[in-house]
Amino acid sequence: MTTVSGLRIAAEYRAESTVAVVTGRLTPAGYPELRDGVLRIAAEASVTLIVDIEGLEIADVTLMTVFSVIADRMVDWPAIPFAVVTARADHAAGFAAQNIRRSVLVCRDVVAAEAARDRPPSRRAVRLLDPSSSASADARAFVQRVCVTWGVLQYTDDALMMATELVENALEHTESAPQLRLELRRGTFTVAVADDDPRPAVLRERLTRTEPGLGLWLIVRAARRWGCARSWSGGKVVWAVLVRRDR
Repeated sequence: MTTVSGLRIAAEYRAESTVAVVTGRLTPAGYPELRDGVLRIAAEASVTLIVDIEGLEIADVTLMTVFSVIADRMVDWPAIPFAVVTARADHAAGFAAQNIRRSVLVCRDVVAAEAARDRPPSRRAVRLLDPSSSASADARAFVQRVCVTWGVLQYTDDALMMATELVENALEHTESAPQLRLELRRGTFTVAVADDDPRPAVLRERLTRTEPGLGLWLIVRAARRWGCARSWSGGKVVWAVLVRRDR
């Protein structure tokens, strides 16, 4: 993908990581394009996200803070290891000047980044659902089975509710088959549903209980955090981080 400002962002998929290769010249106009492009790739990454900037010229070292912003956005979701790779001396000086290494792992190459990453114990289960009237029931059965298998029954009730609401929202507002993703990392349980429609999920004010939109309000009240992320393939992912409830 080539952005309006001229940045080129490409995704490469490896066994141990997903690599976002960024080339061109980073200017203030390209700052949000780089941030959003990398986060879209992160939405579909499952193990580690690495940003390769070896071929990136940076107009102003203050723009390098974009990598701290990306790392901060990824903490709750997708909550996977993140690193930047470059062997350039000018990049190293810029990272030092902006104190980027406090929040971002920086390595000389992709192999080193894969070896150095923090590998928290994690589990991931994905189910592609048919866009039919049985999708919600299939989603609930999948969640119930995964929670039992992983031994995290304390999340079951909220996970069932969130999966149901997110799947039904996808069925109501898009024409795609919802993909349900469950993840457990560092004791944090996340429910996410991906679809092929790029329009974001919007939390609208409800003046009465009979107005549409109750599903997202239920998720907001039960989740520690939630969000909607554009994906690299062109759709979106709506996700929610659950609050642990002792049973």
